[in-house]
Amino acid sequence: MPVTETPTALAFPRSFTWGTATAAYQIEGAATVDGRTPSIWDTYARTPGKVRNGDTGDIATDHYHRWREDVAIMADLGVGAYRFSLAWPRVQPTGRGPSVQKGLDFYRRLTDELLEKNIQPVATLYHWDLPQELEDAGGWPERATAERFAEYAALAAEALGDRVRTWITLNEPWCSAFLGYASGVHAPGRTDPVAALRAAHHLNLGHGKAVQALRAHLPADAQVSVTLNIHHVRPLSGEEGDVDAARRIDAIANRVFTGPMLQGEYPQDLLRDTASLTDWSFVKDGDTAEIRQPLDFLGVNYYTPTLVSGGASESSHGSDGHGNSAHSPWPGADDVAFHLPPGSTTAMGWAVDPSGLHDLLLRLKGDFPELPLMITENGAAFDDYVDPQGEVNDPDRIAYLQGHLAAVHRAIEAGVDVRGYFLWSLLDNFEWGYGYSKRFGAVYVDYPTGRRIPKASARWYGDVARTGVLPTSADVTNGDVTGDATSGDVTIG
Repeated sequence: MPVTETPTALAFPRSFTWGTATAAYQIEGAATVDGRTPSIWDTYARTPGKVRNGDTGDIATDHYHRWREDVAIMADLGVGAYRFSLAWPRVQPTGRGPSVQKGLDFYRRLTDELLEKNIQPVATLYHWDLPQELEDAGGWPERATAERFAEYAALAAEALGDRVRTWITLNEPWCSAFLGYASGVHAPGRTDPVAALRAAHHLNLGHGKAVQALRAHLPADAQVSVTLNIHHVRPLSGEEGDVDAARRIDAIANRVFTGPMLQGEYPQDLLRDTASLTDWSFVKDGDTAEIRQPLDFLGVNYYTPTLVSGGASESSHGSDGHGNSAHSPWPGADDVAFHLPPGSTTAMGWAVDPSGLHDLLLRLKGDFPELPLMITENGAAFDDYVDPQGEVNDPDRIAYLQGHLAAVHRAIEAGVDVRGYFLWSLLDNFEWGYGYSKRFGAVYVDYPTGRRIPKASARWYGDVARTGVLPTSADVTNGDVTGDATSGDVTIG
């Protein structure tokens, strides 16, 4: 009988984009420099009890002053693209009126350096740092904020459109709306489920208006998208109550955005689920048509699956992986129970499950078959440390990345049009409500000195990015990572 050879490596398409990602408030620092004013995250982080250890992003990794060093690290690793976000209060400090040239000059210098190093810049307009003045005027629950966002998008495109060819409007609007305005574990820390639903709609509307503004000011070949943290929701069992619980979470986690953005309407089951809270009269005639704008791809952020069941006597949303609060981020789904999926976990307590990414990509192809996909964030936090030799060996992260990249490869082999992958994150950084206690970076940051130390995973990922080939096993300094990259099963030895 014929002998079947086990593949030694998995080759990705030659056109596949390999990148890494960051966000402005998490790395830039320079909170009051060159005209920047407070964002909602500045205010939230300075509020006692909101962020672990009282940490703030005032200095972060000081990327605002060390950007050239960080670009050099990316160039040395061999990544081909860098997804970063613009700080809205650095570009337009009050959220209204003209831009600040010193703020824009920072991004001009950054993008020029990236292009000089053959790294394609990918700009995200909004990664959660709403100017505080706009929050004081009502924030995302107010329709005017969507108008302001479109004006800001136009300013950014006018300034950087000659350098940046790929743009993302919003990063994870679910977090902005439901963690920011319902559970309160993110800025601005409000706990009003109706305000959260209003915020979700106005984030959708802001996205639609911003896409139109970008298209009006960018070259015809520019790529425009949005990034969603689409939850891969699984029912605990096949019982009717669990299946319906998964439907409800899918509606409030995913289809509240994909419905209007990609199909031009809010799902009817979502409206029914939340009818006791609101009649959705804040959705005006023409809104959904304006929200549904043609996109060049869909940005997908994935970390872990979501496992749910129905009939809970009290909410267990504290087990949903999104932080602890007495208030739920799931309007209309208070009796849904959340469960930790089986298997190993990261330092965030999130289950490691590459199959969730594979299944999610196949689902998106089925739902939106003509829309290309881009993995705009994927990665993991572990308890990294510098060893006596001055190195940071992180075999768990390598195993995580290898398993998830294998899952992406399997999806591509199954016909899913995945155009690229951005590792989260380039640097250890300010991890929102966790402060500096969680390390997602491929590069270790010693916060007192700002020193950067590429971890073993950075070197491993750089090899994959340069070659476009995923090995089935990888040796690292502090242990062997082995596994079958065709299945996504990886173990630590």
